[in-house]
Amino acid sequence: MNVLEKLLSNRWFVKAVNRDEYYQVKDGISDVQNFLSEKLGYHVIVNPYVIKLEKIPAHPENWMGIMEFGEPMEYVMFCLTLMFLEDKEVDGQFILSQLTEFIQSVWKQSDLDWTVYQNRRYLVKVLKYCVKCGILQVYDGSEDSFKNDSQADVLYLNTGVSRYFMRNFTRDITGFTSPQDFLGEDWFGLDEDRGIIRRQRVYRRLLMSMGMERTEETEEDFAYIRTYGKKNIEKDFGGYLDCELQIYKNQAFLILGEECGMGKCFPDAGSLSDIALLCGGLIRDMVERRELEPDLRDNIYMRKEQMLSVIERCKKEFQAGFAKTYRDMTTKEFCQEVMKYLIQMELVEQVEDQIRIRAVLCRMAGCYPADFNNSEGKMEEKREQ
Repeated sequence: MNVLEKLLSNRWFVKAVNRDEYYQVKDGISDVQNFLSEKLGYHVIVNPYVIKLEKIPAHPENWMGIMEFGEPMEYVMFCLTLMFLEDKEVDGQFILSQLTEFIQSVWKQSDLDWTVYQNRRYLVKVLKYCVKCGILQVYDGSEDSFKNDSQADVLYLNTGVSRYFMRNFTRDITGFTSPQDFLGEDWFGLDEDRGIIRRQRVYRRLLMSMGMERTEETEEDFAYIRTYGKKNIEKDFGGYLDCELQIYKNQAFLILGEECGMGKCFPDAGSLSDIALLCGGLIRDMVERRELEPDLRDNIYMRKEQMLSVIERCKKEFQAGFAKTYRDMTTKEFCQEVMKYLIQMELVEQVEDQIRIRAVLCRMAGCYPADFNNSEGKMEEKREQ
């Protein structure tokens, strides 16, 4: 078992949920402790209830939210649920009506009406997420019954790990007024040692992001990669992960090998990942035919309508190899779903009335075999060297 891969792939390890896995990870943490603390600046929480690696990115990205949540209201209800659990005993039980009464009592915006189906739906999604990640265990009943009936009740058991969900801060954050206030908070007090901050920022960016781009803001960090890349950075990561550091003029990528099973990666085994690679292949062909011209930073810009036409062409040419869900979508539905995924994964970015295509999308383009209609539509990935 690769302990580092396990820590990076999971939010935490709850003893009450999987006792064997908890002890396996606990026994191997000492092997990776120095790498985590020195190179990444990460802290590992280890106590009798949970093991958690505090995975703080160098820069927040679209895909780093709770993917099960789609509305701000769900995040609000989740935070209120964590507040409610703060005063509950470990392994203590409570019923759903106690939670709904608490949320109503602290709700500041307006009266919260649980007879409104949408409000119950938000809370049910939050509760199912809490059960999925080990914060709660269902002792009796079902959340779906509450979704259909505001008077229905469910009996829960509090595992006690809710208090470890939010990260610990090194200073008072009550004065923070925007998300930007939290950026760099992890290095508060280290201003005198910019070398440590830069190293940890670079290692985090390579590990947690879809590559690192050379921009005016990252010029100093990119110079660090070019100086120490193969000699130090790849060696450090390679001691724990099957990976390779690829450095280009304007980008650097940590490419994972086939033996590496680390967390959320691109491409993954999903159909949207394949479709993204196919779109990347079409865009790269357009560059090779000089229909598109990358700028000095290797970015490609096109109008949104032009990008949607590329996605539409992808469906028209390759849909025989798609999963049924995407074959059966209308062209409009397909374009919306693919564009949403590309933006979420930060493979593309909308800049005013244009779409910026990041170099990573074209560097890992994909294609189907020439006879894919007669095969199983298996993706062939081609990486630019």
